[in-house]
Order: sequence, then C-alpha cells, then structure tokens
Amino acid sequence: MQTIISTIQGFFEKYMFWINPPKANVTDIVEILIITFLFYEVLVWIKDTRAWMLFKGILVILLFILVAAFFQMSTILWLASKMANVVLIALVVIFQPELRKALEQVGRRRIVASLFNFGTLQENGRFSDKTIQELVRASFAMGEVKTGALIVVEQDIVLAEYERTGIDLDAVLTSQLLLNIFEKNTPLHDGAVIVRGNRVTAATCYLPLSDSMNISKELGTRHRAAVGISEVSDSLTIIVSEETGAVSTAKGGEIFRGLTQDELRAQLVEIQNAERPQASRLQLLQRRLKHVKEAGKETDA
Repeated sequence: MQTIISTIQGFFEKYMFWINPPKANVTDIVEILIITFLFYEVLVWIKDTRAWMLFKGILVILLFILVAAFFQMSTILWLASKMANVVLIALVVIFQPELRKALEQVGRRRIVASLFNFGTLQENGRFSDKTIQELVRASFAMGEVKTGALIVVEQDIVLAEYERTGIDLDAVLTSQLLLNIFEKNTPLHDGAVIVRGNRVTAATCYLPLSDSMNISKELGTRHRAAVGISEVSDSLTIIVSEETGAVSTAKGGEIFRGLTQDELRAQLVEIQNAERPQASRLQLLQRRLKHVKEAGKETDA
C-alpha cells in the first residue's frame, strides 16, 4: 500500500505541477506577455501572406514526424534529424520576401497602438451592397465601349505585396472612379485595381501571370494575370475584355467567361457574405451595454 501511495504521489509531483504551481514574479509575467504578443503577431503575419499555405504544409510534416516518433520509426527520425539544419536554411530562403516585408511593417507600425487594437467589425459583410452595384455598373459600362479592365476584390488574404507595385489611392469605390481609372491613355489605366472593402486601395498594380496550360490561347495577358492572382490568393478578379467587351471573373485558379450582370452580382454577393470577421470583445461589450440601457429605459417607461 505504501508503494502505491508513493507512486501516486510521485506522479502528481511530476505531472500535476498546476496543483502546486511555481511562484511567478512580475518579470516572469511580463516575459510571458511579450512572448504571447510576439507569437500572436507572427501567426497574424503568416496568415496574411502566402506563407500561410506553406506553414500548413510544414505542420503536416511535423505531425508525420510526431507519428514516426510515437511508433519509433528510427529511419524516418534519423532522416528528419539530418535534414533539420537544411530545412531551417531552406525556410529562410523560401520566406525571404515575406520576412523582409514583415520587418518593414514592424518598422512602420505603431507598437503601442497595435496593443490596443481590438479589431474591426463588419456587420454588413466584407463590403456594402452599394459597392456591388458600383462594381457591376462599372464593369458592364466598360464592356459596352470595350475598355479593358482588371479589378481584384480582396478577401481574407491581404494583397499588400501587390499594392506596393502600383500607386496608392485609398478612395471610396464608385463606378465613375473605375471608369476614369481604366479610361484609355490615362496614367492609371494600365495594370490592375485592388479593392479592399468599400475602397479602391491601389491602381496600376502588377499581378503574377499564371503558368496554367488550361487557359485558352485566345485569352490575353489580362486574363492570365487574373488567373495568376487567383492561384496565390482567395481574391475574386473581374476582367473586362478590351477585344470583345465580355465580362469574366477568375477565382481559385478558374476563369468564368461571358458573365451576365446577375451572374457577376451573384458571385460578389457570395464573397460578401463569406465568413465575416468577428466582432471584437470591446465592441461586443459596448453593444451589450447599449442593449441593457435600452431595456432599462423600456422598463422605466
């Protein structure tokens, strides 16, 4: 019996440290907060870049190695240990553009303001119904006069790296603005426009060209660029053909040609209502307080 008691006591002392947690001073708490903040910022940075897909692939490989360690697969573990240093160097090379941009963003950001950034709330989706109407109106107005256009509508993956290749605008999206941008022989007509929410963030942006062999040979560089950006992001790109005036879209590496106004509107509504960002805790608390006050007023009345 004494042996059993000793074994149980040793187990609790070894694994149940939370029953008698170690003492933590102010320095330890500050250190934990700093590490938590840095870890969160790294995850946010990864999610907002193409590195997110690579990061998920790395997680799959790590899970595979964990399974190999559990079943004591010595050959796989030996290969993993020998390749560890090479993989670390390869990651630095692969993520070199993202790492450089991340350091640039750290230099530009206001650290104190970011600590108290509780996020944004979009109760009406990614963009308003008015923005959808303006996009549809502009696209088919340009199609009637065969004005070529390339409009990238951003979703979850931030397209900041492609914004930097163009000219910053940060203007409210209207059909008149888009028509003026893509008017022939104007300074901003060449390249793509990036739309974030209800605003045009940049114009004359350069997009990556797709290497897909499934794209029809009758389609030009504008359509290939639209497919290219859809392959590396979750954006929806609207293309207006300069030759035929047809309106098409590209999403997920696929191109949808010859759309009607209703079909284009339906695609925009679909991404408008897709997984809206959640309200921040501060905004939820403000809303609850507002409801409590309104309920109190009704009770008094």
